[in-house]
Amino acid sequence: MSLIFRLASRNLFQDRLRFIATIIGIVFSIVLVSVQLGLFLGFQKMVTTMIDHTPADLWVVSRGTKCFEDPSLLDKHDQAKALSVPGVSEVVPLIIGFSEWSVPHDGTTPVFVVGTTPKGLQPWHVVQGSFSAVSDPHGVAIDRSYFGRLGVSALGDTTTIRNHTVAVKAITQGIRSFTTTPYVFAPLDSAQTYIGTAHNEISYLLVHLAHGADAAQVRNALLHKLDKVEVLTPLEFRDRSRSFWLFGTGAGFALFGGALLGAIVGTVIIAQTLYSSTKDHLTEFATLRAIGSSSLYIHKVIITQALLSAVIGFGAAAVIDFIVVWLTFSSALPIVMTPVLTLGLFVLTVVMCVVSAVSAIVQVTRIDPARVFKS
Repeated sequence: MSLIFRLASRNLFQDRLRFIATIIGIVFSIVLVSVQLGLFLGFQKMVTTMIDHTPADLWVVSRGTKCFEDPSLLDKHDQAKALSVPGVSEVVPLIIGFSEWSVPHDGTTPVFVVGTTPKGLQPWHVVQGSFSAVSDPHGVAIDRSYFGRLGVSALGDTTTIRNHTVAVKAITQGIRSFTTTPYVFAPLDSAQTYIGTAHNEISYLLVHLAHGADAAQVRNALLHKLDKVEVLTPLEFRDRSRSFWLFGTGAGFALFGGALLGAIVGTVIIAQTLYSSTKDHLTEFATLRAIGSSSLYIHKVIITQALLSAVIGFGAAAVIDFIVVWLTFSSALPIVMTPVLTLGLFVLTVVMCVVSAVSAIVQVTRIDPARVFKS
């Protein structure tokens, strides 16, 4: 096996320009695939971030609601009806919707208002102030990453939302919207005013079950008790939101399409390089055949060349991927790399290189050993 490795490495490194071209092809392909799939994972995580941080055993949503950001409305009287269902310990209202934030001395910008209560969806990763201070009717919580866009810079800064005065009472770090529209947390009643909905209208009911209650039975009872609603588990609501944003909008297909393109381009580049390298060494391979080497032995040499290319190319691509992940960590849509994705990319690299070696193997199988004796 050591001789096979020696022959493969010498064939691979003999023409350094060709070797560099091969590695660049692999790196380009793997980085493109990893960025596309990393964006897919990041997007998948971002679209459910609000659901993931909301304490609820069941979600009561308006019938046909596609995702968390869908501004459908329920009647707040449904809260009392839901609370009367056996097995329900608490029902918390939640309101969401778009509004206009006045940027001091620079017009307005759209914001996504989340109206909540102390027992509902609260901002997390609070780095300054506290959410308890947001219970002030004019208090809001915003993320630090949107300071420039919202025209504020510190706790206590004031502005208006739809001509209603607000003051920054809490600052978070890392609560970013994948739509780039800033989230603004506010008390429920104030949020209804900012959004422009009536005080008897809400977006969701967050249902908490009593200890020992059967979720399926409570769900059926809620569906029987309430009109024109759906009752979803958090997992079902996450899946629905992801399905809508990733496939209903076509974003997921675009990301997968880019990943597939990268894999195809990389495979073609590697195949061309290996084929060219093999063609340049046909006399050497013919010599091996003439002295009794089997076709399998020569095929092992070519596949070893491909595997060497895969390991070196993947190592370089992994370094670049790490840098890209680090650079996008604080962006609106970070690229996510997981151990499973990393392992999958390595397997993809090996498969690409081995598949690419097929063209070279086909060329070698057609060698006439007698050509080595021809002048």
